[in-house]
Amino acid sequence: MDSMAIDREQGPSWARPNWPVSVLDEVNLGLDPTEATLEKVAAAAKMAAVATGTADEAAVHRAADDSIRAMMLIRTYRVRGHLAAKLDPLGLSHHELPEDLTPAYHGFGESDLDRKIWLGGVLGFQQASIREILPVLQSNYCGTVGLEYMHINDLDERRFLQDRMEGKDAEIVFTREGKRSILEKVIHGEQWEKFLAKKYVGTKRFGLDGGESAVPALEALIKYGGQMGVTEITVGMAHRGRLNVLANVMGKPYRAIFHEFAGGATNPADVGGSGDVKYHLGTSSDREFDGNKVHLSLVPNPSHLEAVNPVVLGKSRAAQTLRGDKHGDSVLPVLLHGDAAFAGQGIVWECLGFSGLPGYGTGGCIHFVINNQVGFTTSPQFARSSPYPSDVAKGIQAPILHVNGDDPEAVTFACKLAIEYRQEFNRDIVIDMWCYRRFGHNEGDEPSFTQPLMYDAIRAHPPISQIYGRRLMGEGVVDQAWVDEKTKQFTTLLESEFEAGTSYLPNKADWFEGRWHGLGRPGEPVDARRNVNTAITEEQFDQLSALLTTVPDGLTVHKTLGRIIDAKKKALVAGEGIDWATAEALAFGSLVEDGYSVRLSGQDSGRGTFSHRHAVWVDQRSGEKFIPLRQINDGADKGPRFEVRDSPLSEFGVLGFEYGYSITDPRTLVLWEGQFGDFANGAQTIIDQFIAAGEAKWLRASGLTMLLPHGFEGQGPEHSSARLERYLQLCAEDNIQVANCTTPANYFHILRRQMHRDFRKPLIIMTPKSLLRHKLAVSKRDDFTGEGHFKRILSDLNPPAQGKTRRVVLCSGKVSYELMEARDAAGDTGTEIIRIEQIYPFPAEPLVKRLAAMPKLDELVWAQEEPKNNGSWHFVEDVLEQSLAESGHGGMRPRYAGRAAAASPATGLAKRHAAEQAALIADALGHSSRSAAPVTAKVL
Repeated sequence: MDSMAIDREQGPSWARPNWPVSVLDEVNLGLDPTEATLEKVAAAAKMAAVATGTADEAAVHRAADDSIRAMMLIRTYRVRGHLAAKLDPLGLSHHELPEDLTPAYHGFGESDLDRKIWLGGVLGFQQASIREILPVLQSNYCGTVGLEYMHINDLDERRFLQDRMEGKDAEIVFTREGKRSILEKVIHGEQWEKFLAKKYVGTKRFGLDGGESAVPALEALIKYGGQMGVTEITVGMAHRGRLNVLANVMGKPYRAIFHEFAGGATNPADVGGSGDVKYHLGTSSDREFDGNKVHLSLVPNPSHLEAVNPVVLGKSRAAQTLRGDKHGDSVLPVLLHGDAAFAGQGIVWECLGFSGLPGYGTGGCIHFVINNQVGFTTSPQFARSSPYPSDVAKGIQAPILHVNGDDPEAVTFACKLAIEYRQEFNRDIVIDMWCYRRFGHNEGDEPSFTQPLMYDAIRAHPPISQIYGRRLMGEGVVDQAWVDEKTKQFTTLLESEFEAGTSYLPNKADWFEGRWHGLGRPGEPVDARRNVNTAITEEQFDQLSALLTTVPDGLTVHKTLGRIIDAKKKALVAGEGIDWATAEALAFGSLVEDGYSVRLSGQDSGRGTFSHRHAVWVDQRSGEKFIPLRQINDGADKGPRFEVRDSPLSEFGVLGFEYGYSITDPRTLVLWEGQFGDFANGAQTIIDQFIAAGEAKWLRASGLTMLLPHGFEGQGPEHSSARLERYLQLCAEDNIQVANCTTPANYFHILRRQMHRDFRKPLIIMTPKSLLRHKLAVSKRDDFTGEGHFKRILSDLNPPAQGKTRRVVLCSGKVSYELMEARDAAGDTGTEIIRIEQIYPFPAEPLVKRLAAMPKLDELVWAQEEPKNNGSWHFVEDVLEQSLAESGHGGMRPRYAGRAAAASPATGLAKRHAAEQAALIADALGHSSRSAAPVTAKVL
């Protein structure tokens, strides 16, 4: 017996031992609320029987019983009919008709099948026999489309889907021209793959072979979406079929793709960047159907299959916000998934979870699963613990349309129904297209190593164009000559485009068009770049101060928050002692006043992890929320506004969402805040593949800002380090900015600098914890007004006399204050503490000038709290040595002061932490005996 048969015999891991249920089980008795209750059904059936004038009491009871049982049969088909649907083109996943879908299970014997039963309009029948309704139910629910929708709570949604799937006249109907158009697109999809296979033998293309019905179906989304008000569609998909979609759906020029196959660049040579393989690339275009123009964009995607999902959703949300589209009717996100990835990747659930959230919903996403029934080499029974890959979507009550990929009309119908549902209810919906992968995972793969039976069936299976073409020939819609002519026309076109591809040169890059008009690449190299003036006016300062400290009449704030507001007001009026949270609020508010929007999201961002921000005031009596900064431009559907969102407990999904938002709207300061800095670990894919490399790979700029609480305060290994070293390791070619600010004013200026420059770069900020309330980490009114700007280097609060500096300690973050306090306490007048506020791009030029003005300098120390293998040391060591040489101190090498290399970023023991901290500070200041090795400060 083959392995597949053994698996079926043993049954899947998700099989229910008590299924099918008894007729009296609540699943079967709980009729669809769109119909009458059991009592009403029985009463109506009795009335119908009595109305004949010949019914005796037994006949009346039998009529009622027949109606009830018939209704239960109908409902069972609604719930479980999909299990008997003809979904697998290969026939390998054949299922026998479940027992509870048979009339006998519901008490109808052979002699009962022709008896008329009162149905009251259900399925389009007032009265019908079981023999009459059974083929209708099987046609509706067990054909090449299987619908799962009875898990949905909303009555109107179920009724909507039921009306379109159910009834004696409910058939998939396309016009003669519509059928021809579907077949022609299938031919295009197939011939495209064959052409590539012939021209580029052995080259990876991750072909759509076996799933070409997706091509006309996706076109249907564009066509019908355009009719229903959609003007913009953002698409995300993995490799499988990407080139086919790019060419035959998105409209990317064939010659451009052939140029890329030949090793040509995607963009003009003067643009630079690393580029990417062709099956990762995106494109944008405009398609028009019936006079409705729809803008399409396919988002570039890395090899992390589902990582693009949140990016697409964030991009769509930003476009909707810019349009003032509160329900998402005009902007549609579409995600194409692989079956194994949809079931296996946790990011899928994170994104499904966004669908109903106020700050993250997109008015419904259409999910299209290209179900190859295999993931690389893994069969479904080893890849998931559920019957279908789409089962995860039931968690958000999304309807699921399972459809046979060999029936392109059915797949196109499913897409038409999906867009109708989405536009009506603004909810997610899933299309699970069962197909196959004609070749291996890539075209150089040998799939028979692991799926011999499946690939025996695939080799014997005709292509979709043949199956559907014969069907249309039988209907008299086309003949063989028509098919041959359409095939010839398309292959001739491809040959001409192939020739054109040899001389094709991309003439422009599209990254600074549309909403990005007016922005571009930095006009100066990093070492010559100057900071823009980011100070605000005195009037702005006063207006924002009043806004941030005025409690509206009728709002009852928490008593502790009241004291915080009073303290904030006192500091703002005095112009001294302005703390971190206040500086941040001034930055946000002033940006909104300057015409920029601000979107801040993260876990607990409204209040702030450390109860410091309080961007949202909650009425202690009503629970209603008041957001002071929202009062700027309040009530406007469009235009600049402040938005703060407490996100779901997700890092990967939310950071990807915010990145997608940032690449769409460059006039919004988009910030994601980690509850603690190390929480960003869960979003490492987004950081590595998109934030750090997206500009180089795909020419997609982003101004996304990440706020990562960081600082060693004895809180243990998990919440001390934001893993600064990981971001620095990613730094190159001016790709991102990494900062560790130490004053509220400098934080204020770096946030405003993000928007007031004429270019965008991601910004990663190590934000403080203890410095949020540190007595020295405060700023004055003058630091925010006048001619201020962000300072990449900050001076010592109590430096040595001019020319007297013998030791310079460079550092970043909160350790700077500890170093200054310890230095002053020791009476050390020869040591200068210099704070490096921006670590990348490293401020080498101003540092060289400072060092050159220190003739008596005999030691340069880099001090950090992080272990030696973490933090900044390995990043700055070379640049510090170069700076020393350029400043005239060429014989000197920088010295490290800090914790020893460690597997864990921090100790969890308070005494050990205190000893380590004291030791590294003493070592940095030269107050301890030195050794060649870094200080370990181990407490035994």
